[in-house]
Amino acid sequence: MGERLGGLGLLMLMATLLSACVGGVEPPRSGPPPVDRAGDPADSRAGNRPDEPVRVHPSRDTGASPNIRGIQAPARIIGAVPMLASPVVPAVEPANAAAAGVIPGPSIASLPIDDAQAQAAFAAFVTSCPSLVRRTDTSGLTRGAEWQPACTAAGSTDRRSARTFFAQWFETAQVGDGKAFATGYYEPEIAGSLERRDGYAPIYGRPSDLIDVDLGAFSTSLKGKKVRGRVDRSNLVPYYDRTAIEQGAIAGRAPILAWARDPVELFFLQIQGSGRLRLPDGEILRIGYATQNGRDYTGIGALMKSRGLLQPGQTSMQGIVAWLHAHPAEGQAIMRENKSFVFFRELEGAPLGALGLPVTGQVSAAADVKFVPLGAPVFLSLDRQDASGLWIAQDTGGAIKGSNRFDTFWGAGAAAEATAGGMAGRGTAYLLLPVGTVARLNTQASGARYGGPSAQP
Repeated sequence: MGERLGGLGLLMLMATLLSACVGGVEPPRSGPPPVDRAGDPADSRAGNRPDEPVRVHPSRDTGASPNIRGIQAPARIIGAVPMLASPVVPAVEPANAAAAGVIPGPSIASLPIDDAQAQAAFAAFVTSCPSLVRRTDTSGLTRGAEWQPACTAAGSTDRRSARTFFAQWFETAQVGDGKAFATGYYEPEIAGSLERRDGYAPIYGRPSDLIDVDLGAFSTSLKGKKVRGRVDRSNLVPYYDRTAIEQGAIAGRAPILAWARDPVELFFLQIQGSGRLRLPDGEILRIGYATQNGRDYTGIGALMKSRGLLQPGQTSMQGIVAWLHAHPAEGQAIMRENKSFVFFRELEGAPLGALGLPVTGQVSAAADVKFVPLGAPVFLSLDRQDASGLWIAQDTGGAIKGSNRFDTFWGAGAAAEATAGGMAGRGTAYLLLPVGTVARLNTQASGARYGGPSAQP
């Protein structure tokens, strides 16, 4: 779930405003298999016949998130004065957080974390614990076993003691220069139908001829690199791009999960990576990211800005949507310049992040796994009051790259959409790592510089 912003000034703001959490070439989503909506005995528990779709009734699933950050609808930006990062000279294009350098931050007890934030973050951290313990941390900061004491303690900690828990088991760390940039994403809700209707656009599941290729299986020099494509005779070729797909290239090759009333809203739902379809009878069908066609993502905001299509007051996501609706032919052509296309699967329950675990509005954030251990807490001190505070890094994004780059998740609904669509917070980021991590990292770094035994992990 958002890769929305990433650069200096309004041009770069728009260049990535439309790049949500799953818009990149290889967003590593995972989770339970697609829902089988035929013949599932569990259907009867929901009052549906086995041959009917399982739907989530809106009265039981509002999508609302606890308002722990005081967001309002319509959104009202409240400024804040961020904490200052310690001055350092960052490494040039560091490979990961360990290479960027880590220094101690302020004590956790000194951070302005209120009880509501701490308790919500604690619940999300507990959910992430199994992944933190078993995952290989590509940031180079932690080892799985180092998270075990905190995770074990969390199991016997009363949620009301969350602030004390974080202060006891964690320390803050500034990665590189600590200068944070945070954007926002949300779970959109669009109108849809399970039956085909005039003017509606198909919402596709994974095509049967889409192939994932792990290039590392062919050469060690390509380890970690993947491509997607299709077989054409004896050749592997790029998969169909957005234009070809919308013109019917995959008809009969991919299941149609549902139909979206508005193609523009469906485009943005693809950018966000998951969302809610409100069906004609008022019920909700949740869909989430299944895979992507392997084509590079292009943020259309930059194209529109460079062509002079956006006027003052149109630089938010809402303004861009309004322009696309007002210029349907030109809008379709612009959207097709983004060759990336997302395929969905049906979901039950909350939207899932890169860990395959539910993400929580106003709590979960996306980060670059090369700079943040996925599942770790992070404290953001920004020039936006609503985005400042404690978050849990539970997701990733194709354009959420580099140290101190975050995409905050705001849940569903009008307030979430308004807040996420205009989010561009700058300030300072501190990771919360197991106590003793910073000292160990600096000892290793010193040993590496002088060739001593402490250079060994």
